[in-house]
Amino acid sequence: MLKGRVHSIETFGTVDGPGIRYIIFFQGCPLRCKYCHNRDTWKTNCGKEYTVDELAQDIMKYQTYMQFSGGGVTASGGEATLQAEFVTELFAKCKELGIHTCLDTAGFVDIEKVDKLLDYTDLVLLDIKHIDNEKCKQLTGVGNEKALKLAKHLDERNIPVWIRQVLVPGITDDQKDLEKLGQFVSTLNNVDRVEFLPYHGMGIHKWENMGFEYELKDVQEPTPEEIKRASDIVESFGVEVHNNKAAK
Repeated sequence: MLKGRVHSIETFGTVDGPGIRYIIFFQGCPLRCKYCHNRDTWKTNCGKEYTVDELAQDIMKYQTYMQFSGGGVTASGGEATLQAEFVTELFAKCKELGIHTCLDTAGFVDIEKVDKLLDYTDLVLLDIKHIDNEKCKQLTGVGNEKALKLAKHLDERNIPVWIRQVLVPGITDDQKDLEKLGQFVSTLNNVDRVEFLPYHGMGIHKWENMGFEYELKDVQEPTPEEIKRASDIVESFGVEVHNNKAAK
């Protein structure tokens, strides 16, 4: 029987998709984001194992709240697409139960591995870590080619998307990069909104407790003025920005 490895579950999430959401943070991630505050999700052989039925039974406890608020189930991480086969079965079960499904992903995945999953996905939260490929490699350890390819594929399939980016002062807030992001998003017809997630240092203690150096510990959180500036630049390309409260 297929099982998924889960890092943790949030039963009343309000920022990872519309409404009140049951958020499953799957174990394992191929990215190495310097600002990650879930450093303990990176390993693939950790976490608690669940079957789809076990998760579905727990999800049903909160179905009333989800339906009343226009919410549903979000598969996050880590990187949920590392367990695409399991998430596909889970989302298929959710659709049987009439529950809205949302995939939160950094997009570092081959299209053929997630296309069946997308058949059961109502909304994608696509984290474009950095619009510049080389800067993306420096920030996350991987380039952005697959994420941008996935964005275009989602557009072709007309699957609704929220584009997200963590606003890190001195790293992702360069004007030319923001203009490039706005230009790219403006070519897509399926984007409901763009969200800038303000950088924070809440993950520092996890890194230090695990014995790792946190390279961005001297980076300050963006000010409201800096967030507005970034939003204005992207919105100048006709893109709606809806800012969120916290970075991932």
